[in-house]
Formats: sequence, structure tokens, C-alpha cells
Amino acid sequence: MLVQIEPSWQLALEEEFTKPYFQSLASVVRQSYLDGVVYPPPQLIFNAFKLCPFTDTRVVILGQDPYHGPNQAHGLAFSVPDGVKTPPSLLNIFKELSSDLEITKHATTPDLTDWARQGVLLLNATLTVLPGQPGSHQGLGWETFTTAVIKTLSDQKSNVVFILWGKFAQAKRELIDSTKHLILEAPHPSPFSAHTGFFGSRPFSQTNRYLEKHDLKPIRW
Repeated sequence: MLVQIEPSWQLALEEEFTKPYFQSLASVVRQSYLDGVVYPPPQLIFNAFKLCPFTDTRVVILGQDPYHGPNQAHGLAFSVPDGVKTPPSLLNIFKELSSDLEITKHATTPDLTDWARQGVLLLNATLTVLPGQPGSHQGLGWETFTTAVIKTLSDQKSNVVFILWGKFAQAKRELIDSTKHLILEAPHPSPFSAHTGFFGSRPFSQTNRYLEKHDLKPIRW
């Protein structure tokens, strides 16, 4: 099966696309789109990979599900398109960004495409979801695929910053070689947990210090 994904990711993950679980996943997801509405739009399922090629990836921010409301999901974890109300978790991310680096410009746009284009892979563990049904496409095989993405990045690259917010993301820590990458962990930016350690965790400045230490270009957050 031909998967329409950015070429450097196609090369890095080519064996994954031939595995039985992925063939089954692709069939089920395709049928879901034929049966009704699924988020994000089909052309944006692999948007994070399109905007952030494997060769350019310097930072990974791991989310769980796409947003399940109308017009929200566009293939980037935590991000929504311009014109859509900023979700609470993203508002808290912006608050921490302002506290950490005194940057407030992104408070006016909830679209994180600019981060992705700089090498920040905004990866959800599950890449599709049914309207109003969070977690509805969990268990289909997406988690196996995105686990392979994280493992491939860890194995084939060096000096990547992995930002793991919340217990779900932190469960992926075991996939990452901490001897050659930086792992930053904090509570999830959700309003339910942000005040238990997310605020004050300073992930943005820590990321840039690490990248600069390894002669890599910092992110313009």
C-alpha cells in the first residue's frame, strides 16, 4: 500500500507500512472516512510529518488524540487552525511560554505550524478520531505506528529533545535512548494538572539551551 507521507519519513518508516497491523489500520480508517465524518480531514492525517521531515526533526512534543470538535484538528498535536478558539491546554502552553521566554506573540494564534516547520514534530499517539468521541480510534493500530516513529527517531538520530507532558506521554520514555537525547517531563498542560508542575517547568528555554549546546539551531518559539 502506498502511504502519502513526506519522503524522508517514507524512507525511515518504509518497513512499518508493510506490516499486517498497518494494513489493517489503513483499511479500518479508510472505511471510517467513507462512512462519515472523521477528524482531521484525510489530507491532514500526516500533516505533522509533512511539515516536519524526519531529516529536520529536532524536537518532539507528544500528544494523545486529535481534537474531536469541528474544525479543530489539523494533524498537529495541541494546535488548531487560525480562527478556531484556543483550547485550554494550548492556552496553558502559551502561559508557560510567556513565563519561560517572555514570548507572547503566539497568544494571538493557536496554529503551531511555524513550530513544525522549524523541526518540532507535534505528534499525536493516535492520528484520527470520530466527532465528539475522544479516544474512539485508540486501539486500531495508530499507537503501534507512532511508537515506531518515536523508536526510529531515537535509534537513527542524535540530540533530539523529547517533551513528554503527562503520564500517557511519559510512558513512551522507555523507547528513547537518554544517553543521546534530552527527555523533558512535566505534568500535562490540561487545566486539571497544569498547576501541579507544568507551570514553571520551563521546557522551551531548556530545549533551546540543549540544542545550542549541541550546535543545533534553537527554535523560534
